[in-house]
Amino acid sequence: MRIYHNQLSNTLNQGFKPVWLVFGDEPWQKNNSLNTIKQHCQQQGFSEVIRFSADDKFDWNLLVEEYQAMSLFSAQRIIEIELVNGKIADAGSKILLKLSENFHPDVQLIFHGPKIDAAGQKRKWFKSLEQLGCFVPLYDIEGRQLQQWLNQQIKQHKLNIHHDVTPLMIELFEGNLPALEQELQKFSLLFGTQLIIAEDAEKLLIKQAKFNPFQVVDTLLSGDLPKCIAMLDQLQHEGAAIGQLVWFIHKEITQLSTMLEHIEQGESIDSIYKKHRIWDKKKPLYQYALNHITRDNIYQAQARLAQTDLISKTSSDFNPFILLADVCISLYHGQTTKKFNLDYEFG
Repeated sequence: MRIYHNQLSNTLNQGFKPVWLVFGDEPWQKNNSLNTIKQHCQQQGFSEVIRFSADDKFDWNLLVEEYQAMSLFSAQRIIEIELVNGKIADAGSKILLKLSENFHPDVQLIFHGPKIDAAGQKRKWFKSLEQLGCFVPLYDIEGRQLQQWLNQQIKQHKLNIHHDVTPLMIELFEGNLPALEQELQKFSLLFGTQLIIAEDAEKLLIKQAKFNPFQVVDTLLSGDLPKCIAMLDQLQHEGAAIGQLVWFIHKEITQLSTMLEHIEQGESIDSIYKKHRIWDKKKPLYQYALNHITRDNIYQAQARLAQTDLISKTSSDFNPFILLADVCISLYHGQTTKKFNLDYEFG
């Protein structure tokens, strides 16, 4: 069985499942999922919790011994296993398959770890445990889902927040749900049920949003240049490697150039998406970019990106993140940016 995080509580109330699989990289959902499962189990009498951390050297026989042992403290136990790298060697896989043949209702197994790729989800041990229990894959909460999540958390904390405040919180904390949850807790302590307006929020909120290159690229494709530049600024403060960002943006601009070339040759957009393996979720982003970016602007952005890469490696007189912001602007407004030299000190 496979469910989303927001279906967790209802699924728990449907009855006992001998094993839970919680995998993904978003920390708030992971902590919330694990706590929700364990709290529910404890309400059902599972009062003892045993924890294992399984790496490449873990002896899976320890899990079997613990699972089969009688506890001196509780008839019902929770055994929590963290898969450090999300993978299990063949020896461990065989033990889990054998264990899955003898599950009993006095032990609740919980496996958790980082995101498991499609190949990992197809392994026999994983498919067997998923069939017997429940798999909760954790995905990043973005866009409309983030707005829904925030509204739900505001309601849960019984906060009275003006509608102008939520866009501000999303802008500042997108990609960092633990920090956003922490700010909501702070609001609850300081304001209670009092109306919180934007001015109050701005005085308290600290910019803690954390982004990655994939999010920067998606935002660039959507044409939201102010947000894209804000992401670059935040990544600069976090010490992100400029070379990695240059690589990601170069890869995306090159792909856009190829896609525009296919369009000019009369190829259908569906065929282009299939050829470039564009996911359904990202098709609207590419549709916007392809409708608003010209080949001339792509050439301008590529030339300025090459110059940015060179300057960042040969000179410390320039801020490469500002130069990269110029590249992003050039992709949509190349006719304007070409009037300005990137190496302004020597141009």
